[in-house]
Amino acid sequence: MEIERVLVVTAHPDDVDFGAGGTVRKWTEAGIQVSYCICTDGDAGGADPTVLRSEIPKIRQAEQRAAGAALGVTDIHFLGYKDGDLQVSQDLRRDISRVIRQVKPQRVLIQSPERNWNRIYSAHPDHLAAGEAAIFAVYPDARNPFAHPSLLHDEGLEAWSVGEVWVMGAPEVNHYEDVTEFIEHKLDALVAHHSQTSHMEDLRGRVTTWMSASALEAGFGPEVYAESFRVVNTA
Repeated sequence: MEIERVLVVTAHPDDVDFGAGGTVRKWTEAGIQVSYCICTDGDAGGADPTVLRSEIPKIRQAEQRAAGAALGVTDIHFLGYKDGDLQVSQDLRRDISRVIRQVKPQRVLIQSPERNWNRIYSAHPDHLAAGEAAIFAVYPDARNPFAHPSLLHDEGLEAWSVGEVWVMGAPEVNHYEDVTEFIEHKLDALVAHHSQTSHMEDLRGRVTTWMSASALEAGFGPEVYAESFRVVNTA
């Protein structure tokens, strides 16, 4: 299957950069158009108590745009749901389905709707909800012209079938991407999320340790950085 367009659906600004920043840059370098759909406004994030909570969504949107630029992504859709309270609602399914029908991706990258007990940070409740809503949007919602009928009748958005789903943070992995060439791009994207990462000690060390472990799991050998996924055929 030829991949021309990819849609990434995540709960928060920065999720894609931690989970798949190297892979996204690899795709854009190959000429694939990548779009983001960010479900929440990120207002529960940040580490500086002197910053007004009301300012956080604007800050985090700007950070995500800068991080996207570092990876070659400019098409970013912010759904604006409340951070920390994301639910698998019909509204969320409809809103993700809308973006799928607008972008028309052959591949969708989502967060795992299953808790991974070995990587508990990937199992934030918002991540699980975003993953569940996203897979429901892929199947059956976005491909069914009779689901969320206002999308077709009021907005003129035809049904769209996604052929492949990649899951990050999944308990079971069946695919690894060697992203050694793009590690600096990933780190640039993470640094762009200043409100989230500026207080972290040795961000580079943390990230490269995780990615080296994934590379060893994949059998890629030393001095290689990798990101891991569960790839599912949804055609």
